[in-house]
Amino acid sequence: MTGKKVLLVESHTEDGSIIGRAFTRAGHRISVTDDAASALERALNDHYDLVITEMSLPKGNGLDLLQRIKEINEGLPVIILSADAGVREAVEAMKLGASDFMVKPLTAGMMKAIISYVSNGESPGKRGDLPSVSRNSIITRNNKMARLLEEARDIADSQASVLIQGESGTGKELFARYIHRNSNRRNGPFVAINCAALPETLLESELFGHEKGSFTGAISRKKGKFEMAHSGTILLDEVSEMNIQLQSKLLRVLQEREIDRVGGTTPIPVDIRVIATTNRDIQKEVDEGRFREDLFYRLNVMPFHLPPLRERKEDIPLLAEHFVEKYSRIDGRSVKELTKEAKQTLIGLPWKGNVRELENVIERAVLRCKGDRIGERDLGLNMETVCKVYLAPPSAPLSLREMERKMIFQALHRTNGNRTYAAEILGISVRTLRNKLNEYRKKMEQDQERHANCF
Repeated sequence: MTGKKVLLVESHTEDGSIIGRAFTRAGHRISVTDDAASALERALNDHYDLVITEMSLPKGNGLDLLQRIKEINEGLPVIILSADAGVREAVEAMKLGASDFMVKPLTAGMMKAIISYVSNGESPGKRGDLPSVSRNSIITRNNKMARLLEEARDIADSQASVLIQGESGTGKELFARYIHRNSNRRNGPFVAINCAALPETLLESELFGHEKGSFTGAISRKKGKFEMAHSGTILLDEVSEMNIQLQSKLLRVLQEREIDRVGGTTPIPVDIRVIATTNRDIQKEVDEGRFREDLFYRLNVMPFHLPPLRERKEDIPLLAEHFVEKYSRIDGRSVKELTKEAKQTLIGLPWKGNVRELENVIERAVLRCKGDRIGERDLGLNMETVCKVYLAPPSAPLSLREMERKMIFQALHRTNGNRTYAAEILGISVRTLRNKLNEYRKKMEQDQERHANCF
């Protein structure tokens, strides 16, 4: 077993000594500090496989430190320890991305679980009623997605660069993590950086690091994301937002496998797997001169194009159920499922924001739901959104039955979903309108079942 590097942030000397000895006996290297500011500086400038932090710290607290660490390296596992925090703090820690939340004093079994986690990647232990949120799950029964996942597993152990394209919210980062998790670099770091989130002047320093005094404000040497990802994987999220000058430096990294810090004089070799993502038409970016063609070819060795959610209709109920379970646990609710009507409404929507949009809708629905089943009203969708599928201009002449359905949904749209007023406009009873709507729902369910049976 290769020893891992652990950062322990612990203000109680006795507790720090006990934890430190346990990790050392297990063959790991442990670095200890007692305040949040020092811990953040170390996390910025060195590579660690795990951070363990006390909740109450001088110059900050464990939650603030967790949040800052996740901003600079989302893939770095963080375990929070606390002697007096309650469920609310535990839930907040999990929302911010903590790998686990443990109550002190640590038992021998808890220490064994933590060491097993850093050694083998196993779950740190039982969380009882606390939420367990997987950041790496790809949930699908769609044939195209299944084939992409199979291909990803096949190429995971190679050194080839990967370019993942897809609309916002389709799960490009999850797909990148899936490749990393199935590769021979799985025990190395996974470092992600959003190329669109930082100004050009800061992005270069974040990627390549800088030497002390290389520019105003560079008060110390800093490692960049490429160095932090050494022996692991770096994810360049939204790489098409990178300016041409930085694209040239990135091309050199891919060709030479070495980087130059800002203000540095000596190249630094790096052993990394590069995965890039974009939600743009990158071929169009190349054609219009905004993205280097030679860099495109270097990144596009293994291309993947993730389908939008509207092309994965059979996954919508599956994902919705997953998010119901997830947010019921996180928010301490007793919601168990969606009604058939709510599921059919979700299936019929266009989902421009894809899986991310669906997740937001379900999180809101869990909070709005008064019982244990989410209905259409709980989804918080206005009637314009619900009806837009039915109000699209027809591409061919409509049958009488189709015309009837279109008129009903137009009436509902005009009355903002009020069935009584819609029935008056149509000249039918509310009961007839309700029967018609139930008929349409059953038809949608049958169509969905037939579609699912094709896979």
